Amino acid sequence: MKHYRIFLAIAVLVLASLACQAVTGGRNTDDNNAPSPENGGNRPDAFQPTEAPTDSLNGNSDSSSTIVTDFPMTDDAFNIMDLGNGSVLYYTKLSAEDAMQFYRDAYTAKGYTERKVTTVVSDTTFSIVFDGDPSGKAVIIQSVNMGDGSRTITVRLEDV
Repeated sequence: MKHYRIFLAIAVLVLASLACQAVTGGRNTDDNNAPSPENGGNRPDAFQPTEAPTDSLNGNSDSSSTIVTDFPMTDDAFNIMDLGNGSVLYYTKLSAEDAMQFYRDAYTAKGYTERKVTTVVSDTTFSIVFDGDPSGKAVIIQSVNMGDGSRTITVRLEDV
């Protein structure tokens, strides 16, 4: 039953990622168009509050809004979104292996334990669960390869 929930969560993440791509106009295969500090893009340092995304419906953004999270993020994190309930989604250019190693190193250093039985890795996705959060909930990290050299990473706390 737990494996079914994990696969369902991955499927929902994949569909949400595809929907985001459809709304933003499809995929861009030019790796040099990722937001960067030089062109005003949103690319914060790890563990730092980040700017809120622009409201694409009316073209306004609230520059005073920030996303504050205790979840570690890769140094190249961009397009960071607060999904509510403490969940964060962002994009990175890291490979799946490098992103998984980043989170294994970050959470092992904090004393968390990977729940290896729930780790799922495929050609385009991965899901890792860590135990040890003070809230008593598990930290769930899921990623989907976007096919353009970037991948989404979603981090959340959940009772699993």
